[in-house]
Amino acid sequence: MTDTTYQIIALLVYLAAMLFIGWYAYKKTADLSDYMLGGRGLGPSVAALSAGASDMSGWLLLGLPGAIYVGGLVEVWIAIGLTIGAFLNWFFVAPRLRIYSFVTSDSITIPSFLENRLKDSSRLLRIVAGIIILIFFTFYVSSGMVASGLFFQSSFGMDYHLGLVIGSVVVVAYTLFGGFLAVSYTDFVQGVMMFLSLIAVPVVGIFVTGGFGETAASIREVDPNMLSLVSGASTIGVISAAAWGLGYFGQPHIIVRFMAIKTLKEVRTARRIGMGWMILSLIGATGTALIGIAYFQQNPGSTLVDPEAVFLDMSQVLFHPLVAGFVLAAVLAAIMSTISSQLLVSSSALIEDLYKIAFKKESSAKGYVMLGRIAVAAIAVIAATLAWEQNNTILGLVAYAWAGFGAAFGPIILLSLFWRKLTAKGALAGMLVGAVTVIIWDLVGNMEGASANDLTMFMGSVYEIIPGFFLSWLATWGVSLMTYKPNAEIDAEFDETVRLIEEDKN
Repeated sequence: MTDTTYQIIALLVYLAAMLFIGWYAYKKTADLSDYMLGGRGLGPSVAALSAGASDMSGWLLLGLPGAIYVGGLVEVWIAIGLTIGAFLNWFFVAPRLRIYSFVTSDSITIPSFLENRLKDSSRLLRIVAGIIILIFFTFYVSSGMVASGLFFQSSFGMDYHLGLVIGSVVVVAYTLFGGFLAVSYTDFVQGVMMFLSLIAVPVVGIFVTGGFGETAASIREVDPNMLSLVSGASTIGVISAAAWGLGYFGQPHIIVRFMAIKTLKEVRTARRIGMGWMILSLIGATGTALIGIAYFQQNPGSTLVDPEAVFLDMSQVLFHPLVAGFVLAAVLAAIMSTISSQLLVSSSALIEDLYKIAFKKESSAKGYVMLGRIAVAAIAVIAATLAWEQNNTILGLVAYAWAGFGAAFGPIILLSLFWRKLTAKGALAGMLVGAVTVIIWDLVGNMEGASANDLTMFMGSVYEIIPGFFLSWLATWGVSLMTYKPNAEIDAEFDETVRLIEEDKN
């Protein structure tokens, strides 16, 4: 058999496994809480790897190794920032959100939690939050579909549109039928695949490149500064890269996993598993890039056309074609894990946070699940339509989508969990200020030609989550102080959450 045949076999096995998991989860889904939150029954391992896989996407296997291959270890600052942010998210947000979302009328989405937590009878906060999530994630899903089309095109020479359809149909199928459980279980499998692949490539590769000393010498021959964390870095650049960690507090598709963990005690176990997975995976991605630098320096007859393909190319060099095929599948898994999570959060925003409010009528449990599935299909069709022409504007949006969610929701989530004086008006103000600041900052920072000046250049060098996050925090805090009125029900739920947290510690 040819190498391509082995790789296709591996991909077919992977795709079939994802569909089987979707069918299995379908059999266990009875109502909307099951469909959107898995009945709050996730174990720590599934919750941890599901959060990690839906977070990292193809960036972990393609983007980060590619950046380090070109720029050296100075590009690792973003990984350092993300690691710190993820740990703080697991340590501070996860336990409180798990308890508080249950105490506040068993909320199953982020917008519903905010509404119930703040007793917003106007419903405006929930509607605006749902709209922000729906709009951003529709474009986010579209970018993932573009990535899946490009994956099949670059890996197998397949037509872009056919690759887009194949990847989209599989991920939509298991998300549509199996809901949150299918997404979480597939994320777990995908997270294991990503982890094993990222560990295997540098571990095997170090022997091929002659051990640590020979590998380091080869890297320095390419550029003596490649192994430096600070060479060529500016203070603003390091701060902006590390500031990516701020985004974790406001990512709906990540923090919703915290709400679904089975018990509070299992949050700590999930944190250890999740952080271990993340740290080792980031080390593996970094090691893959460094091995790639050394290998191609030692083998001048071999060339790397696209730096972001260093992980793929090294897997072809190091492993049997069948094993390399499963490594390819790991890349597709990274893409799919994020698409599925974003599809489900978009669906929940449309049904739980917009449909129920707009139509003000109750449906049966099966009826809501059916509506959730229809929403997944509808959002997927819109996203695929946007992705059909490989629109660069859609891909460009992803560059600040992380900042947009982090700035719009991050300060509000933190304050809602730890500050009893947060108000609905304050949260609404902060949400809007955060989102608008990120969009305007990005637009001004990317101006060129006659419109560019020193201020524009400065804004272009500072990651937009920094001003967005802190202006959102300031607006939320200021408006809340001006509009705060004691509320016995809010205080009782806040105290009950604190009591349950303290009780668990003892």
